[in-house]
Amino acid sequence: MKKRFALLAVPMLLSMLAGCGGNNNNTQDSAATDAATNQPAKATASSSSEPVTLRIAWWGSDTRHSYTQQVIDMYEAQNPNVKIEPEYASFDDYWKKLAPQAAANRLPDIVQMDVSYINQYGSNGQLEDLTPYLNKTIQVGDVNENVLSTGVIDSKQYGIPLGVNVLGFQYDPALLKKAGVDAIPENWTWDQYKEIAMKAKDAGLFMDSSMAADIFFNYYLRTKGLSLYNTDGSALGYDDDALFTDFFGMTSELIAKGAVPSQDKLSQNKGVIEESDIVKGTGIGMWQWSNQYVALQIAVNRPMELAPMPGPDMEKGLYMQPSMYWSVTANSKSKEEAAKFIDFWTNNAEANKLIKGERGVPISSKIKESLATELTDSGKQVFKFVADMEPKTSPMSPPVGSPEVVALLTDLAEQMNFGQIKPDAAAAQFRKEASDILANR
Repeated sequence: MKKRFALLAVPMLLSMLAGCGGNNNNTQDSAATDAATNQPAKATASSSSEPVTLRIAWWGSDTRHSYTQQVIDMYEAQNPNVKIEPEYASFDDYWKKLAPQAAANRLPDIVQMDVSYINQYGSNGQLEDLTPYLNKTIQVGDVNENVLSTGVIDSKQYGIPLGVNVLGFQYDPALLKKAGVDAIPENWTWDQYKEIAMKAKDAGLFMDSSMAADIFFNYYLRTKGLSLYNTDGSALGYDDDALFTDFFGMTSELIAKGAVPSQDKLSQNKGVIEESDIVKGTGIGMWQWSNQYVALQIAVNRPMELAPMPGPDMEKGLYMQPSMYWSVTANSKSKEEAAKFIDFWTNNAEANKLIKGERGVPISSKIKESLATELTDSGKQVFKFVADMEPKTSPMSPPVGSPEVVALLTDLAEQMNFGQIKPDAAAAQFRKEASDILANR
């Protein structure tokens, strides 16, 4: 995702965007409002001979850029009337690049969207409702409804998940044994996590590379039956600041005790997987999404394993989350062709042999089956881990939130890690400033 290797899901400010793309002025806007009924018109197929230019934007690593371009080339070969112009960058640069495009009303036809931002884009009228295209242009008949619904805001399908992920601990079992621990305990708890972290420290190792503040605090809250935001994103979803103090007190204390790298070191290494302690052999593991495991395994180049999240009540906290979405922008002139590409990405077996689940385990059950013999050993580990975790998950919280709140929480977490502010003071500051942000959206 940011591709911050330590699984920073998305804590960056985002300028809200509007835009158009595509150069096909003759293609009918297939989801436009029908004048007679004032209802969205049904998606209709575009001519196979009309020349269409689509712009598509995504963030990611060089590996992602490479295979995405191969999928684009495959689509263009099968649809010679379509030309696709790629626009890609690292996570941080992606949003910075889109902001001026939005100001100029030039958002690409298809944009890679994140779960933290889809609510704001959709509610601001910047994304197309894809409901009229479902099972017409975009086939989703074999997609789990709970997965598909994660892209729904106010009854409108603003995004099609590219894949699904689950949180976990990705680690080197040999280094775990070096710390005197044979295996991650089954149904382990936060207390057991802290015990193992201190054993790692005593063995001259780091336990992990800390946790992304918003993602893991939200998980912790979910284990208590709460969440970071309320259902419509207008306020925080918890009332007791002791929960904030407990969670961030734990993470900052482990840094202070040397079981986790200092914030200064974490900041220096941010985004450079080769500089991570697990790659260097000085850290046992990482907390991150399952789709990031394969890239980490390649960088580590040693046997690795995946462990579930700590509890108690892991089942209440754990959820299947879309790694990201494909969304069509509201002002695209080529919505039908954009939807066709999303269908190709979702349901074409040959394309998915190139993708290999890098953006998460595919949402189509047929595609998952078709990839069974195509996966690397690490890919098989991910697919098995997600399959094992799926029965233990709860429905995902509504995809609401605020980039400003995420940035605020991330900043406060870093201050706590530096020892510049105590967790109880940070809890009060976060509540006040986050509440003001959410109330004035």
